[in-house]
Amino acid sequence: MDASLLTLLGLGPEEDAVYRLLVDRPDSERGVFETLLDGTAAAPVLDSLVERGLASAERPDAEGVVRYRAASPVLALGPLLESRRSALHRVESLVGDLAERHRSAQLYGAGAPVEVLSGPAAIRRRLLTMQRQARTEVCTLVPARHVPPVLSFADNHDEVDAELTDRGVNVRTVVEREWLEDPQAAHLLASCVAQGQHISVTEKLPIKLAIVDRRIALLPLDPERETEPVALVVHRTGLLTALVSLFEQHFERGRRLDLTGAEESAEHELDSIDRQIVALLHIGLTDAAIARQLGMGHRTVQRRLHTLMDEVGAVTRFQLGWHAARAGWLPGGPDNSVEP
Repeated sequence: MDASLLTLLGLGPEEDAVYRLLVDRPDSERGVFETLLDGTAAAPVLDSLVERGLASAERPDAEGVVRYRAASPVLALGPLLESRRSALHRVESLVGDLAERHRSAQLYGAGAPVEVLSGPAAIRRRLLTMQRQARTEVCTLVPARHVPPVLSFADNHDEVDAELTDRGVNVRTVVEREWLEDPQAAHLLASCVAQGQHISVTEKLPIKLAIVDRRIALLPLDPERETEPVALVVHRTGLLTALVSLFEQHFERGRRLDLTGAEESAEHELDSIDRQIVALLHIGLTDAAIARQLGMGHRTVQRRLHTLMDEVGAVTRFQLGWHAARAGWLPGGPDNSVEP
């Protein structure tokens, strides 16, 4: 057994030794410990153990001898162990924070324009900090990748989006079209638009990216990395200028989402045929394939689709799909109507 190991829980070396002996030899009297402590008085050590709840003292017997018993290690040492464990977790978090600050200070000291962050906790912390320090604008590219994010789109919306718009920070986001194929994601995007955010939708995005006030950007080092993530923090450099330009190109080329006609689309009830047409269109079938599956004419399907688009104010099939997801027209989708 490791000597003095219980000192890690806050016991002194003498308390450690006496407690161990009490565990093995209950009902021991004070004199038993004198030899063990090598000249150190046993009384104060035993009194300390009793005071801390690690031992108990029996009433003096007829000869005036006091005997001691060790308290249950599980009951007596368990709380001490849990306290130390909690403290170690706090220290571990502090070490990680200090390491990140040290790395950042070293990079700044060397005039480096790029920082490297390792691990989801460090990346998440920096992203949230960047957004909360935003003064004028937050711009993001959000691809629909299946690699687990350090901060999901939904979590980010819950934690900082409302606070940003309340402070008057302009929020612009470009998302991939695949987001709208999920009714819950479509509802979340509608909520963002209702809060005053500007959402643009495109087919594909090259990378996940966040830019704050055009002075700092965060992006993954390897977007497809499935092990511990690594991210780059880019400060004002030519690289940052290029990233801003990349965002602007995708934002301008994408289709804007808005709430025009939201109430009408939410209140409009589809008949069974229109609902089937929308569902089949949603999963990617062509007009001709939909017509064959439903036993209808090709032109009939096109006419009904054009009528639906006119009713919800959609110019493209893509916009019709957006309205369908928000209005709960898709199979299994909730009522995603939004009240601005």
